[in-house]
Amino acid sequence: MEDCDGKNQVKKTKNDVLEIALPVLVELFLGTLFGMIDMMMLGRIKNPQIAAASIAAVGITNQPLFIGLSLVQALNVGGTAMVARYVGSKKYDRIETVIRHVVLLNLVLLVIPLFILGMLFTENIMGFLGAEQDAIQVGHNYFKVIMIGFIFQAFNLSISAVLRGAGDTKTPMKINLKVNMINVIGNALLIYGLLGFPKLGVTGAGISTCLSHIIASIFLGRYILKNDSAVKVNLKNHFKYDKNIIYNLIKIGVPASLEQVAFRVGVLLFVKMVASLGTVAFATHQICLNILGLSFTPGQAFGIAASSLVGKSLGANELDEAENYIKESRKIGSIISTTMAIVFFFFGAQIVSLYTQDPEIIKSASTILKVIAFVQPFQSSQLIIAGGLRGAGDTVWTLVATFIGVLVLRVLFAYLFVNVLEMGLIGAWIAMFVDQFARWVVIYIRFRTGKWKYISIR
Repeated sequence: MEDCDGKNQVKKTKNDVLEIALPVLVELFLGTLFGMIDMMMLGRIKNPQIAAASIAAVGITNQPLFIGLSLVQALNVGGTAMVARYVGSKKYDRIETVIRHVVLLNLVLLVIPLFILGMLFTENIMGFLGAEQDAIQVGHNYFKVIMIGFIFQAFNLSISAVLRGAGDTKTPMKINLKVNMINVIGNALLIYGLLGFPKLGVTGAGISTCLSHIIASIFLGRYILKNDSAVKVNLKNHFKYDKNIIYNLIKIGVPASLEQVAFRVGVLLFVKMVASLGTVAFATHQICLNILGLSFTPGQAFGIAASSLVGKSLGANELDEAENYIKESRKIGSIISTTMAIVFFFFGAQIVSLYTQDPEIIKSASTILKVIAFVQPFQSSQLIIAGGLRGAGDTVWTLVATFIGVLVLRVLFAYLFVNVLEMGLIGAWIAMFVDQFARWVVIYIRFRTGKWKYISIR
């Protein structure tokens, strides 16, 4: 009888994980795939110099954009953890208050200031990040358009985060699939000037992306105002300052924000070293990052599932169940990531040829994909366990792991391999492998202590 109960519990745990993770996996996978298609479209611009400069411009622009989005997501981590705890402890009346605080704080503290800085210092920022003149010339309008879209993208991330905290991953998936399809169609029309639309190149890609974020904001805004929404907001209710919500956001969000700062500073220093290798090398790097993004999806999806389920379990004071959710998420995610590693290792050249016909880029990128293949097991495991820790509100140790891995080891080894030993782009990617392995070690040790189960949220 006990064996039967145990099997049923394992099956329930697996089903709970899959119910939340699969919609996120589909959303992230197809979203990344659409992003890959966008990059392929830019790579297929007839003039090879403009094509390489366009890809490099997108890569450069993404760095400061990702800093802003990462800080927004850091604050959202607190929102996700609180909503999951409140659902687990059945304190549903607290959820709307969390949404209002998260959206408002993101807007005032991050979105508006970063938007102003991005618009005023576009070329300075691109130049600081190592962009060559051809990439700046091609990409400065793209940068400005993307910063407009950042306002709406930040809102979308906040709402999606609280929905996932409540266990609703299907709504963000459906909305993101719709707008990603719109984005790809818009890119085709505006990059190449099809059906009478202006031929705008990389700027057209930016306009299409910006419009897709605006449309997503409309869809998400309408949804949370509906009566059957998992995180309903009533506009008739006035905003009320809640010191406990602020305390939780600071307690969880500040370490998460510092983690993102450490990550992005490390990445910026890393990108500057890669950009110094030239436009073609940086375009190769960007293509490899684009493909790597696809391999992040299992870890991210099951990390989000672990975050939501761990938060709910701890809210209901079910500590062992919280640990089991992390273990099950990690097991399933590892199977998927291992499969992807095999594909990257043996079919790298074929994948890269979808982006470009340049034999130099194909040769270099396919070698890098073999490094990416070895990264997969450690990357997937640390992403999923870290997701579970964040769901528990334990963001201090994810900060420690990121600081050691990205800001110290990745930068140090990249400098050694790229600048001292002159190994070129492959050296930079070996440094990324060292980073991922180090983060996995720190995160796994913290998980094994079990201390994350006892973090309190007001």
